[in-house]
Amino acid sequence: MSLAHTILGFLQQEKMTGYDLKTSCFDRCIAPLWSADQAQIYRTLDKLVDQGWITCTVEIQHDRPNRKVYNMTEAGKAELIRWLQCPQPLPTLREPLIVQLFFAAQLPNEAIVQLLEQQLTARNEKLAKCKNVELPMLGDRFTSREQMMQKLVLDLVIRREQTYIDWLMTAIDVIRHQRDGETGEMGE
Repeated sequence: MSLAHTILGFLQQEKMTGYDLKTSCFDRCIAPLWSADQAQIYRTLDKLVDQGWITCTVEIQHDRPNRKVYNMTEAGKAELIRWLQCPQPLPTLREPLIVQLFFAAQLPNEAIVQLLEQQLTARNEKLAKCKNVELPMLGDRFTSREQMMQKLVLDLVIRREQTYIDWLMTAIDVIRHQRDGETGEMGE
């Protein structure tokens, strides 16, 4: 997934500033799926303008700095549609914890459990954030179909986090019930 296409997806809903994209879209809506900092968003907006996929209009404000408002062009809409129809490869997952566990037999059980409990805490926090995600309020021109798609995506993220949490709890239980240095088979 590219940041550019994510921004195009939001701009197809309504024109926005870079600040709006960061706070209303990335931070509140899709943080569990895709994070981006303000600098990344502005760099990508500049590239999208250069490609002709969006336009930028400066709105003069007398009491505050001027606002740059971005709007999708027809070329941007075509690019978004093209990207939406392209199959995506499976992502390459690099999870340091999993690699640590792969080699962790030389650690005492309590040290392994501590690693897993720290991850469990972080995953529980992420799950809570996922459950509190505010899906964007859609204007009159959007149907409940768009809301349904967004809800389906959020449901997948929540289930993925819950599965990871379940696995961590199982791993903690298995390691706690095994003596240090003991080998054995892990059952269901």
